[in-house]
Amino acid sequence: MPLNIGSQGQRVSFQLAAAAPPEFRRLSGHDKAASSLQGSYFMPDSQTLLSTLFVETFRTLAPKRAAPEVDVRYYPYAGLNHTIRLRSGRVYVRLSDIFKSAPLGVHRALAFILVSKLLRRRTPPFYVRAYRDYACSSEVLRASDLARRQRGHKVVSSAQGRVYDLGRMFNRLNQRFFDGQIEQPTLTWSQRRTRTILGHHDGVHDTIVISKTLDSSDVPEWFVEYILYHEMLHIKHPARLINGRRYYHTKAFRTDEQRFPRYGEAQRWLDQIVRQRRTLRARAA
Repeated sequence: MPLNIGSQGQRVSFQLAAAAPPEFRRLSGHDKAASSLQGSYFMPDSQTLLSTLFVETFRTLAPKRAAPEVDVRYYPYAGLNHTIRLRSGRVYVRLSDIFKSAPLGVHRALAFILVSKLLRRRTPPFYVRAYRDYACSSEVLRASDLARRQRGHKVVSSAQGRVYDLGRMFNRLNQRFFDGQIEQPTLTWSQRRTRTILGHHDGVHDTIVISKTLDSSDVPEWFVEYILYHEMLHIKHPARLINGRRYYHTKAFRTDEQRFPRYGEAQRWLDQIVRQRRTLRARAA
């Protein structure tokens, strides 16, 4: 969530969206200067250098404002996460320790991304590309997966919900659409009701999580089956790494997804949920 630099005690987080397509445009003079840094492999291993890098970024993006003091440190996140927080006039930045060996140009790109979000500015596309080119490399992706496996954990409740049993539903779908070939992962309902993410497959922890919102008699069983079926397809069709980027919804994935008997109706239900969410946001505003 982008925040104004005047907001106190707020935090902005940034996580890699690996499947996003690259954006191309002609480099401006500002971007070309950044391009020269991208080739530099001087590692910003000192806290002073990192802080200076972020202060310079603030001065570039907000030249009419006094640059704040910035405290930058690496943190052992369970994955490739970075955060920036403004508190009592001081900025606190926490970078994934996976980035300790990243080139200076990549750190500069990340500084522009985080500071832009804090200032509610659009990040120059070049910096987004520079960050993703590095973060989506096979070496960094492997390190990120390893960190998630070693440091992260899944909060698991139960496959048996108040209305629906995910275990029984999984077995039916497995026999009907996958000839029983999908090995059952850990199945669980989410801890909270969510309208943004209805289902999620975590390959690192071998878990499928379905939103508790769907465990209701107001939601038809076939729609819950569709959401679970979609997540099962992620097991059948693992993410593909193409040119350093992960693609989750491949052509084969989409073809199989449309085999679901009520696929069209499921899409209309999803559209309805999106409209309801927008209405709720408007009422809360």
